[in-house]
Amino acid sequence: MRLDKMADTYDLIIIGAGSGGLTAAEFVARLGTKTALIEKHHVGGDCTWTGCVPSKALIKAAKVAHYARNASRYGIMAGPSITDMRKVRQYVREAINEVYRYETPEELARKGIEVVIGSARFLDAHTVGAGDRKLSARNFVIATGAHPVIPNITGLREVPFFTYQQIFDNDRLPERLIVIGGGPTGAEVAQAYRRLGSQVIMVCSRPLPKEEPEASEVIGRVFAREGLQFVVGKATAARKDGAEIVVNVKEQEIRGDMLLVATGRAPNVEGLGLEEAGVTYSPRGIQVDEYLRTSAKHIYAAGDCLGGYQFTHFAGWQAFQAVRNALLPGRSRGFSDVVPWTTFTDPEVAHVGLTEEKAREEFGEAVRVARWNMDRTDRAVCENDQDGFVKVVYKKDGTVLGATIVAGRAGEAITEFVLALNHGLRVGDLASAIHVYPTYSTAVGQLAAEVTLNRLLTGPSGKAIRGLSRAIRSLGV
Repeated sequence: MRLDKMADTYDLIIIGAGSGGLTAAEFVARLGTKTALIEKHHVGGDCTWTGCVPSKALIKAAKVAHYARNASRYGIMAGPSITDMRKVRQYVREAINEVYRYETPEELARKGIEVVIGSARFLDAHTVGAGDRKLSARNFVIATGAHPVIPNITGLREVPFFTYQQIFDNDRLPERLIVIGGGPTGAEVAQAYRRLGSQVIMVCSRPLPKEEPEASEVIGRVFAREGLQFVVGKATAARKDGAEIVVNVKEQEIRGDMLLVATGRAPNVEGLGLEEAGVTYSPRGIQVDEYLRTSAKHIYAAGDCLGGYQFTHFAGWQAFQAVRNALLPGRSRGFSDVVPWTTFTDPEVAHVGLTEEKAREEFGEAVRVARWNMDRTDRAVCENDQDGFVKVVYKKDGTVLGATIVAGRAGEAITEFVLALNHGLRVGDLASAIHVYPTYSTAVGQLAAEVTLNRLLTGPSGKAIRGLSRAIRSLGV
């Protein structure tokens, strides 16, 4: 293969410096391979600047406000809480900067990663332009992420609105916030702003519609208790009426002074010159095989730009696999049936594996379901955090198929089920592990023990065990 001699040459070029691109670049640097990392905007991508990091910082500030407002429940007398959104924004920015300091171009350069700031566009199958530079490589990894989907609502583009790209830089507490969309971003921001002191109206079919129905029910109940309002249906029109924004849902008019549109994300595939590189794509994402290779065999893609799961941890995992497949002998699959996720509402909602509905579609009568409510878990009682449950879906032989946890720290507790699915474990294997008391994951141990005992004490084995127990008692042993 002959590379353009006018271009700077590399072994691998990574396009996109979000979570996927950063993971890929650090792996390449550890391999001692010459690489360039091209980023259009800020190194760190959505996760650092407009997603995971700022949203969790905002949620923390809102939780503090919630605790202060409800301090008397714990015997603590506190004055009324007042939200200063400028200081809240300052806290959010401090969190972003703290994370970003490990991702700056200077920090990456110290690791042997060359960062190029500019919009990347393929000039041919082995060459990209970025700013005033031309760069060539033997292999590429595309990790360009995604952008907000703006729904087709009449008049929406004529009214001011936020998406996740701007809401975390907001320094004004609205009197009434309208949130269109009930997914993770909409749910997290809606609860946070309600706790900070805004009236919040959510327009959606139900909160977290992709989760188990009972998980959505718990979150809906908690939100309603905290004063969030729900309007079921789709927004059809929006307009400005003086200082107010008016959103129409069926025949109903919803009025507020701030609007958040949180209706999903779409892959970033336009403007990359993918046609010039021979890469097949559509608005739904870049097409790859099971090893993350595109239609151009030396170009790989990973993360949100594929149009599948849109999680930081999944993008990083895929990007690692893409680099491994591009540069090392052999190959590894770039997709997994075991992808966990968490929505960081309060309580959190975490899931991995099959839902009950999907499991019954696949395995029918062999499916079993067990649930343990958090009000039976001592740590949750002590924390006044009793909304929620642990639910496990498993086969008749005990093999774990999926799990949902709705609880404080659900994102940590779900990892136990991730390992169970990765290693084909049974519910009894979880019961055999000693769980620290009192923790939230005690609930996992309690549920697993309950399932195991029920399996042990029912059917012929249960009859035999009870008979043996009676015999031992009669002998006075």
